[in-house]
Amino acid sequence: MFFVFGPNGQIFRGPAERLGQVAPVRRVQRTQALRTRTADSTPDEAPPFAAPGVNATDAHAGQPLRRRDAVDAYRSTEKGPAQPRQLLHTVADVMSRDAVTVPPDMGVNDAWRVLAEHGISQAPVLDAGTRLVGLLLRADMAPLELLPEPGAVKDAIALARRPVREVMISPVPAVAADTDLRRVAGVLLETGLPGLPVTDDEGLLSGFISRTDILRAVTSDPPLDLWS
Repeated sequence: MFFVFGPNGQIFRGPAERLGQVAPVRRVQRTQALRTRTADSTPDEAPPFAAPGVNATDAHAGQPLRRRDAVDAYRSTEKGPAQPRQLLHTVADVMSRDAVTVPPDMGVNDAWRVLAEHGISQAPVLDAGTRLVGLLLRADMAPLELLPEPGAVKDAIALARRPVREVMISPVPAVAADTDLRRVAGVLLETGLPGLPVTDDEGLLSGFISRTDILRAVTSDPPLDLWS
């Protein structure tokens, strides 16, 4: 079961097939990832991603860490799962239950700090009654088009001083905890959202399910049984 919540409460309750018919629910357009290599470089020449303080090339293997980690991950699949596999069917099996939230009257700058401290890129927005009214995305708090242009600092400061309610996505789709995971995956693809708040009929939050949660379940739990 899916819902759509806004500042005035629930405006939709129904299956995923009807969610796209709700006029306020629009596909989210997101900026593509920045290029990490020049046009004339090859994949082997591209600088591997490595944690601070870690050499980009392993002295023993002589391979970039990114490639070596991929090989190690592939080899680890031969060992099978460390724990017996458990079938995953619903949102409740995968969702994060301790979701970080922000209020609609919080300043964008403060909300950015909250997201940064928790290492997340989105947060459900709850009103004074702890009911869902929107979804805040980090990409909406610092649009890339403001950064490279001369004189954009003034616009960026003005944006940072706005309240969350002026930046958040609202109305926002939400999903019930007992919903089939395949339905959620379809909605995420359709809307372009990075995840959905998990609520009851009244909009009371019980968790959050993101694309990362689903991918983590596919890679670390039952990759084949997930869609059984």
